[in-house]
Amino acid sequence: MTTIRKIQPLRRFAGAVQAIILLGLPFLSVGGESALRFDLPSLRLLFFGTGLWMDEFFIVLIALIFLTFLIVFITVLFGRIWCGWVCPQTVLVDFTRFLDRVQTGGIGYKILYYAATMLISTVVAADLIWYFVSPHEFFSRLASAALGPVIGWSWAILTVVILLDLAFVRRRFCATVCPYARMQSVLFDRATLSIAFDTGRADECMDCRACVRVCPVGIDIRKGGSAACVGCAECVDKCSQMTARNSKRSLINYYFGAPGSTPDFFRHNALLTGALSLIFLFFFVYLAATRRQLDMTVLPNYVYPPRIIAGGKAVNSYMLSFENKGKMDMNVSLQVKHAKGPAVISPDRVVIKAGEYRKLPVFVTLSARESNGGSGDIEIAAATDNPAVNIKKIAHFAGPAEK
Repeated sequence: MTTIRKIQPLRRFAGAVQAIILLGLPFLSVGGESALRFDLPSLRLLFFGTGLWMDEFFIVLIALIFLTFLIVFITVLFGRIWCGWVCPQTVLVDFTRFLDRVQTGGIGYKILYYAATMLISTVVAADLIWYFVSPHEFFSRLASAALGPVIGWSWAILTVVILLDLAFVRRRFCATVCPYARMQSVLFDRATLSIAFDTGRADECMDCRACVRVCPVGIDIRKGGSAACVGCAECVDKCSQMTARNSKRSLINYYFGAPGSTPDFFRHNALLTGALSLIFLFFFVYLAATRRQLDMTVLPNYVYPPRIIAGGKAVNSYMLSFENKGKMDMNVSLQVKHAKGPAVISPDRVVIKAGEYRKLPVFVTLSARESNGGSGDIEIAAATDNPAVNIKKIAHFAGPAEK
């Protein structure tokens, strides 16, 4: 059995930490760019100094699969720990607890309560936008009244949705709408951490119903668990307060399985989901570690067909496409190799700016001796000052016969 006292201060602290992180993260800068933001103009995910382009979103997919298995693993072990402690819906409802008293106050209090909720909704909606538009740009455009229709309407619609949620839906979202709450009933097993009433000590219950009155969704935990329970542990603290008068422990608490049972962390579903989480974590780390800073593709330049120039030399043209995924400009040196003899590429140097996607036509020339019937594969190499950023591509060289 896990004994916890005064859980609510810890929950409020966890909620405050989450609020600080989510509100402050858009303002955090790494390498002159947002620490975490999806940049819409460039369709690039900025992630703590790394920029992932659309063609690299398979890395994000692997990360999402890892997070999915991790959430399932945590749910199997710890039940609704997410719902009760760090879910944004739960945190926002906790921050607007004053709305639970709105029906008992006068008109002045109601106006004040809803105005405060409107302010919170406006800030939260703006914070969501900051993960797509830099907050510095947001405030600059707001000060000059130039937010634009997309940002402006997005902010307004998000504000209204969040306001309606906080003002009228609140905990009912968790009990009726949230898909994760529905999925948990399938993932829970006999040893999952949950809040429960110790039926072995039922005779000690004073039937004060304090646990029922304090429950935000009106559950009587003494009758067993419910899918509507969000794991807020309000009943645990309240029961602790009431039983402390008789110098007894709380009848409601966190338990791994049935009250009094021995925790079993090495059951099959926990081991399976934990192993899958580790596999996809390693896969994600591997993809991130082997990610190329520079990418190059080679295609024939159909605007300039193969030909023989003065001196009997054969020339082929190719279209090189470069994408610099790093944060620094790259000086790229181009070289070409041909199995039948020396070859020259022009131009042999190019500068690719940070974040730039650039197409460049190049010309490969073979000597007169090798050009006649010199068709075959060539190797085009792109080298940078960083030895780890070197690319080699194979292309076909068509050597037309000299007329």
